[in-house]
Amino acid sequence: MLGLLKDIMLQVLLSAILIFQVPLLLDRQWKSLNRHKEKDMDFFRYRKHFVITCGVSMLLCILISSMNEFYVPLNLGIVPLFIGILYGSRRDGIVLAATYIMLLAWIGEFSYILIPLLAVWIAYPFLPWYSAHFSKGSKMEKVGWLWSGLIPAMLIIIASRVMDGKINNYHLDPDELLAMILYVLTGIFLAGFIVYGIETTQERLIYTRYYTMQQSRDGLQKLLEMVPLGMVTVDRQGGVIASNQLFMANLKSIFPHLTSRDLAAEPLIDVLEQTHEKEYIHSKFHNALLGEETNGEIVRCGSRVYSVSVFPLRRLYQEEVTEVVGILHDMTELERMRTEFRNAERLSLVGQMAASITHEIRNPMAVVRGFLQLMKEKSPDELDHYYRIVMEELDRANGIINDFLSLAQNRDQEKEDCHLHDIIQELSPLLWADANLRGQSIELKLATAVPNMQLNPKEIKQLILNLCRNGMEAMKEKGVLTIETKRSEDDVELYIIDTGIGIPEEERGRLFEPFFTTKSKGTGLGLALCLSIVQRHNGTIAVDSEEGKGTVFKIRLPLRSYAQSVLPSASAASAASAE
Repeated sequence: MLGLLKDIMLQVLLSAILIFQVPLLLDRQWKSLNRHKEKDMDFFRYRKHFVITCGVSMLLCILISSMNEFYVPLNLGIVPLFIGILYGSRRDGIVLAATYIMLLAWIGEFSYILIPLLAVWIAYPFLPWYSAHFSKGSKMEKVGWLWSGLIPAMLIIIASRVMDGKINNYHLDPDELLAMILYVLTGIFLAGFIVYGIETTQERLIYTRYYTMQQSRDGLQKLLEMVPLGMVTVDRQGGVIASNQLFMANLKSIFPHLTSRDLAAEPLIDVLEQTHEKEYIHSKFHNALLGEETNGEIVRCGSRVYSVSVFPLRRLYQEEVTEVVGILHDMTELERMRTEFRNAERLSLVGQMAASITHEIRNPMAVVRGFLQLMKEKSPDELDHYYRIVMEELDRANGIINDFLSLAQNRDQEKEDCHLHDIIQELSPLLWADANLRGQSIELKLATAVPNMQLNPKEIKQLILNLCRNGMEAMKEKGVLTIETKRSEDDVELYIIDTGIGIPEEERGRLFEPFFTTKSKGTGLGLALCLSIVQRHNGTIAVDSEEGKGTVFKIRLPLRSYAQSVLPSASAASAASAE
């Protein structure tokens, strides 16, 4: 009896060496993921090592079984056989099964009737539906599917021994019957233990590796979110691997309806194909795949300005580029500040020039104008037309000098408590007269709850007059110019809206530059003067235009910081009652 237990324990140890090799193979598998492409990786990359271990274990079990003295077979080699068939490839399983059958026939441990029957049953795990259910099942389901093939095979072996005993008039004693029961039970529980151990070890290692990778990914994502740049990592097909919120915000400024789900479902290259810079994006992406870097190139996309950098990424131990990192920095605000700084420098130059030469220019012009008036009185009437042209040009030159002087006023002008609507109403007769001459109309939409503000009435009149005349010059006959005011929580908004030809996109960014003009007789100082006036009132001015539909100038003027009662102006009240 002691020898029986010893042989069974030895068989168990030989069969169970499989489970001790699984952690080593899985660990090597995960380490290899750092050096190979994931798409080329099968989970059991080292499954051949596993199958070879099954074969060695099976061989040792058969050899040990052939040396025992018991009539009952104590050969647990069928356990590593079935496990090798189920976890190995189909070809490896066939080799294992053929080896097992040939070893049994060579040793002569079983009858020639049993071997064909056993061979037929060993083919059972090779059925497609069997292997499919086993590979997709849970741990206990896999154990159940293994038992469904293993238990009948073990019973076939036991049954053949019993039949051989009857044929040869050999009667089994109680110890041999006990050995049969122990053989079957040991094989069943050993096989279940090995499969359960393999699956548990695999799940534990997967969880550990996944948890470690997830921690690294979370740390990388936090780092990406902390970087004040839009960053994205894409694979060779253009699919997004990782990105930060700033990158998504930059993309949404170009594609307002884009969501993170859209970005995950469609390669980034295909998304960016919808922009005008698709050829540039394609070239930089493919150059990065070839190992070329792009550092800090300025790209304009509509009204936005971006600094673009593209870098290739290589995995450890590999020369081939596997990923591409893109860095997107929105430079729009910086470019705007640079433009304003350049404008300020030019305005400063204009101011210095105006302050130095205005007196010297105006005095001779006043003398010329006086003598022209004297000459006109003594000249024939048919020359009046020429005198009028000269006087108009002198007045135009004097207006240009006044614009220079206005631009030169960097210090804060004196402001007074007044109402914006009163200023608009004072200007309306002049504007209506100009509009009537052009066959146009003016529409006033004044809010009824605008408070008094600290304004310079002279400058605000000049601001409104410049913008309105620009709008009328841009419109054809029957055009409508709208002057609208709105009250918000902290400021008052003034809108000058025309139905003219609009402003081309490439010209909008230069509208407020001194000396930039699209008119044949323009000086390029009108809008620069408007910007200077708004800035002296601590406000902002913006333009929105669509070619063929018109232009909107939006001015924000801040309210006074101290508390004040909100009372409509007399003009606004009368307009409201008239409506």
